[in-house]
Amino acid sequence: MLVDSHCHLDYFTEAEIEDIVGRARAAGVGRMVTIGTRYAQAERVKEIADRFPDVLGTVGIHPHNAGEGELPTVEQLVALADHPKVIGIGETGLDYFYDKAPREAQAENFRRHIRACQVTGLPLAIHARAADEDVATILAEERAAGGDFPFLLHCFSSGRELAEKAVAMGGYLSFSGILTFPKSLEIREIAAEMPADRLLLETDSPYLAPVPLRGKRCEPAYVAHTAKVLAQVRGVGQAEVEALTTANFFRLFPKAQSPGAA
Repeated sequence: MLVDSHCHLDYFTEAEIEDIVGRARAAGVGRMVTIGTRYAQAERVKEIADRFPDVLGTVGIHPHNAGEGELPTVEQLVALADHPKVIGIGETGLDYFYDKAPREAQAENFRRHIRACQVTGLPLAIHARAADEDVATILAEERAAGGDFPFLLHCFSSGRELAEKAVAMGGYLSFSGILTFPKSLEIREIAAEMPADRLLLETDSPYLAPVPLRGKRCEPAYVAHTAKVLAQVRGVGQAEVEALTTANFFRLFPKAQSPGAA
């Protein structure tokens, strides 16, 4: 079984979602996690997850959206995540590449999500782009202040230093179609060398379709192509990578195995 640990099913039209989920199932994808990016969007994430037994969700505010009005409190985030099929919090983090929200707001948003994870025990899905040093600093500071919490760096495209620091803090790395891009040599080297028990797969669909489907709109079924490349760079069979990343997913997201989430 494959898992798409990070997709955005609510970015597709209502008429498309059922077919997209069906194609994912046909490709061997047994779980899909549709990801929250706005506070007001959380109920839509839950509705989609409730429709399909193999779809789960997270709730959170993307760093791009951290400047859109007042940030939710830690208590509000905790309450938002109180749903049988919400298995994580996020995505949140820092994005200094686009800088769509003030950096101060991004940082405060990130910290509040971390604290909600510390309260709930749910894992955090982190978006990190062009902000490696500050992401690592905030993770370390919040762990020191409030204790450990589970997390993954989604759609990993950062540097080796952040990868190593994240793994040292107990974090996971999730690889998207970026892993398959011709210019992603450093990302493939990192994927080859990080501990096997810290690796996940995702599509980030509808974005970042993997080779050989570049230029198409991405969807969860395409995670198989990224699994193939991850197997190649690690020198193992694709079936082994599928089994490994699925086991890692359920270890990081234990709520995904609960009766309410199944």
